[in-house]
Amino acid sequence: MRIVVQKVSQASVKVEAGIVSEIGKGLLILVGVEDKDTQEDIDWLTAKITQLRIFDDEKGVMNLSVKDIDGEILIVSQFTLHASTKKGNRPSYIRAAKPDFAIPMYEKFIVAIENAIGRKVETGRFGAMMEISLVNDGPVTIIIDSKQKDF
Repeated sequence: MRIVVQKVSQASVKVEAGIVSEIGKGLLILVGVEDKDTQEDIDWLTAKITQLRIFDDEKGVMNLSVKDIDGEILIVSQFTLHASTKKGNRPSYIRAAKPDFAIPMYEKFIVAIENAIGRKVETGRFGAMMEISLVNDGPVTIIIDSKQKDF
């Protein structure tokens, strides 16, 4: 799994004519699933994300996690995170999992995050054309790939 974590002061997802999800202070997480992903990837990413110390403490030092600040989380599926641009100018998405595998993994990831933070998370709509709005706080944007745990 490959994810992009953005610390936000607000974020929302719009599908067609209306907003389907929105959060205040917390994390916007874009999730890309590939066929090789397992529950181990979900568990590792869940622990990593929910313990990332990227929120300011009382001294203005990034020392607090989303759990510490009781922040909100918005999770959006994004298969393009597995784009390959090695050949030509048209990205290849061959590594991105097909919906029959990706949807259950995405749903398991959502449940794992909810269990880890003890609250419901907001989500986008899998497979829908979405407009994502966000105010990146910092800015802080972190890319994490479960297949590169030792980096």
